[in-house]
Amino acid sequence: MKVVYSTCCGVDVHKKFFVATIITSERIQPTYQKKRFSTFNNQILQFKKWLLENSCLNICMESTGKYWVPVFNLLEDSINVTVANPKWVRAVKGNKDDTKDSKWIGDLFRLGLVPGSFIPCKAIRILRELTRYRFKLISCKSSEKNRYQNVFTVCNVALDAVVSDMFGKSASSITDYIINSDTFDPKHCVSLLKSSLKDKADEVIASIEGFQMEPEQKSRARLVMEHYEFLVDEIKKIDDMLDVLAAPYEGVITLLCTIPGVDRHTAITIISEIGTDMAQFLSSKRLCCWAGLTPGNNESAGKKKSVNITRAGVYLKPALVQVAHAAVRDTKNPYYRIKYERISKRRGKKRAIIAIAR
Repeated sequence: MKVVYSTCCGVDVHKKFFVATIITSERIQPTYQKKRFSTFNNQILQFKKWLLENSCLNICMESTGKYWVPVFNLLEDSINVTVANPKWVRAVKGNKDDTKDSKWIGDLFRLGLVPGSFIPCKAIRILRELTRYRFKLISCKSSEKNRYQNVFTVCNVALDAVVSDMFGKSASSITDYIINSDTFDPKHCVSLLKSSLKDKADEVIASIEGFQMEPEQKSRARLVMEHYEFLVDEIKKIDDMLDVLAAPYEGVITLLCTIPGVDRHTAITIISEIGTDMAQFLSSKRLCCWAGLTPGNNESAGKKKSVNITRAGVYLKPALVQVAHAAVRDTKNPYYRIKYERISKRRGKKRAIIAIAR
C-alpha cells in the first residue's frame, strides 16, 4: 500500500490520559516513538510541543465520547487533526492495549485507510451544542406533558378523551381548578370553557364527575406543572441565545426557509449540524449518507441482505423527518406530497417519509 503520511501520529484517547505514537517512514521499516500524556491542558500543550519538535503535523485519534474534544481544541490551530469513527480504527480483540491501539491507529492513518469525521469550525460547534441542548429540553418538556396528563388519567379524569389539547386554554383552566380546589362545581367548570368547547359542556362534565384525586396526587400534578413551566422558560432563553449566535447566518437561514416545511428553528438546527460549507461532503449523496438517510449496501454471494438506513445523524435526521412530514402536507407546494404518495404505494409510508427527508 502507498504511504500517504510520511510522518504522522496515532492517538488513543481516554478520560484521564492518552497515548500517542509518532510514526516516521523515512526508511523501508517505519520507526515509532511512544509517549503517554495526561488530559490536563498543560500536558496537552506539552504533547503539541512534542509533535512540532518531531515535525509531525498530521495526527489521527478515535472519537471516544467527548474525550477527544479537549485535545482537538488545543491542537486545531496548528495541527491537522483527523477524528475517526471507532468502527474504522477498532483493533482486533485479544491482542490490544493502549499503546498497541495508538500504534494501530497510526499505522492505518499512515496508509490513508482512515476516513476522517466531519468536524465543523468552533462557531458552528458552539451553535450545535445549544441546538442539541434545546432538542433535549423539548424532549423533556414533552415527557412532562405526558406525565401531567397521566396524573388525571389515574385519578379517573378522562378529560383528554374530550379535548384535543390538554394544555389549551379551556383544558388548562379546568385542570388548574381541579388541583387547586377542594370541591368540584360543574357550573363553575362549564363557565371556564371557551369557544367551540362550550358545545361539549355535557361531555366535559361527564368525563370529570366522580373523579378521585388525593391531596398527594394534586401536589404531584403541581410539581410536574412547575417543572414544565421551568422548561418552557429555559427553552425561551436558549432561543434568545440562538438568535444572537445565528445572526451571521441570516442569509443561509432565509434560503433554507424557502424549502417547504423548514422553519427558522429547523434551519438553525440544520446549519449547526452540517455548517455552511458543503464542499466538505464532496457530493449530495455523501451528505445524505452522513445524515443517516441512505440505505446501506450489503450483498454477499449474489444475495442482498438488510439495507436499512444507518443510525447516523442522531439530531439531523429527526429534524429532516419532521420537515418531511410538514412538506407532504403543504398545499401550496404539491411536489413532495405527490412524490410521497407515489413512493408510499410501493414501499410503505415509513420508507416514503425517509425518501422525502433525503
